[in-house]
Amino acid sequence: QILYLKPPWTLANLLKCYRKHWRAVFGYVVPRSLLSTIEYLHKHFCSGKTLDLSTVRILLQESERLLHAFTSRSDYNGVLPLVYAEVNKLQQMLTQQALSEDTMVLSENAACEKMEAMTPGLQNCEEKKLHPSFHVAQENRHQEIWSVLEGVWNMINSYSTEIFQKLDPSTGAVTSKSSFEEAYLGLQKLLAAVSDISGGISR
Repeated sequence: QILYLKPPWTLANLLKCYRKHWRAVFGYVVPRSLLSTIEYLHKHFCSGKTLDLSTVRILLQESERLLHAFTSRSDYNGVLPLVYAEVNKLQQMLTQQALSEDTMVLSENAACEKMEAMTPGLQNCEEKKLHPSFHVAQENRHQEIWSVLEGVWNMINSYSTEIFQKLDPSTGAVTSKSSFEEAYLGLQKLLAAVSDISGGISR
């Protein structure tokens, strides 16, 4: 009813609305500490500058944090899980790219080892360049995987808590059928996501 900027919104306008109405509105819906996430997203999404891959990874993780926070309120007629799925796809694309880069680093490292017999001094200088980048890439990939798993766990935990609260007769609350179905459908979607992640880890 009272808006800083009226729709239709661009992403920049939407983030400005979040910032403007954070204390009066959004800070009561999600943790107030997420204002730093909003500021970070606004700074990078609205700058018009080209972003490097490490910044894009952080932007996706921060976006994911914001989406998780809003799941405690609603799935917004099924829109929120769809957005979350798209963020996951982007994260998977970056992870695959990191994997291919790691493969290149490993193949270069193997070539270095073969040449060591002919040029003993070569490996010492090349190793210093290759090994640190490989370890950094590995660490980044582990953090990305952990972030995805943690996000899925938080959503499952939230939906499961709601379902068990509805089933608990001691609460004395009137069970809302639509709310129960919403939680149940959300949980089914998350189980499918867990299955996909499990398959990815197996591969």
